[in-house]
Amino acid sequence: MSTYAFTRAVTVFAVGFLLLNAVLLVMIDRIVWAAVFVGVALLAVLGWFWFRRAMVELADARKEMKREVELLRDLLHTHHKE
Repeated sequence: MSTYAFTRAVTVFAVGFLLLNAVLLVMIDRIVWAAVFVGVALLAVLGWFWFRRAMVELADARKEMKREVELLRDLLHTHHKE
């Protein structure tokens, strides 16, 4: 299972659980607490999007660093042979 699929599954589970709690709280007339749970569910979704974007940026940075290391390695090998 990929990291993307795993984090999505955990996020969906967490949001579903929080929204279920919100619905149950509305049923017993605890509207303020229900609103808190809905807010936390929204924060979980936003946090997941932020996390995914950060992971993409890290992957791009790793690729860039790998390219730089390869260039430096090639430069050292070229200089060493002369």
